Amino acid sequence: MKKELMGLIVKRDDGSEIVNYDNPSFPSYIYAGWVEPKCTWERVPHYHEDLEIVTVTEGTMAYSVNGRTVILHEGDTIVVNSNQIHYSMSVDDQLAKYVIFVVHPSILMSSVTVEMEAIRPVIDNPELPFIRFRYINTYTKDMYDLMIDLPDHRHNAFEITKRLFLMWELIMKKMEDYGPVAEDKNFDPRLMSFKTMLHFMNNNYKETITLEQIASAGNVSKSLCNNLFNQFVGESPINYLMHLRARKVAEHLRSGSYTLKQIADLTGFNGVSYMSETFKKFFGQSPRDYKKQWNSVEG
Repeated sequence: MKKELMGLIVKRDDGSEIVNYDNPSFPSYIYAGWVEPKCTWERVPHYHEDLEIVTVTEGTMAYSVNGRTVILHEGDTIVVNSNQIHYSMSVDDQLAKYVIFVVHPSILMSSVTVEMEAIRPVIDNPELPFIRFRYINTYTKDMYDLMIDLPDHRHNAFEITKRLFLMWELIMKKMEDYGPVAEDKNFDPRLMSFKTMLHFMNNNYKETITLEQIASAGNVSKSLCNNLFNQFVGESPINYLMHLRARKVAEHLRSGSYTLKQIADLTGFNGVSYMSETFKKFFGQSPRDYKKQWNSVEG
């Protein structure tokens, strides 16, 4: 794991997340974390090939998956499928705690037969963006028990693999019992246009970008562009752009190698004052205070 990336969601040019794996040679990330208002990982839309499994250990939080908000209570688990647009949210401005397990499905693919019979039918199912284990459902306690002690094994590839296969068995049992529940069928072909617009913004956030340019990148109208951003990430395209730039500021602040003026230039802001104002809007503190806080944690 790269410590300077802890708490940040860093993206490729196409908008997909670069997962900060615990071990670069084993595609798994495990952490006992939390979400609260204005933390740097709240409301950051992203997607990745990895599965994202989250079990709530205290409080209530929410996940948005392809524009649908899912409320998670203590004891609940959500399994976000591969390549779905998702992000975590606090509920009622309260802190919630959880265990998160981000893992590439290749760990499960011990043979072509296993891959085709047990893995692909889940991860390639366009009508299954997520699976929710609610506190009132069968198998929820079993999933909770497997997740809760994962942080103790985050550097043990064998133990992680063993637990992942047991989790996958529960996922398949749930699908056998209930099938892809109708309420979870949330495939929207406009996702491709939306991802293309994310790609454009991640490639061009340093430049002046207009709503017309964003919409053109996705080959949609400005009105539909606004609707898609509000549907999938809960904010306007321009607000998303400002949020993206603010997150890039946070990345540069952690590197410690640039002045505030240089960071403003690198992230598309017209001056330090505007950058600071925007950063505080999203993260509740000035860039200087954020850097001091990070340096104190790092030390």
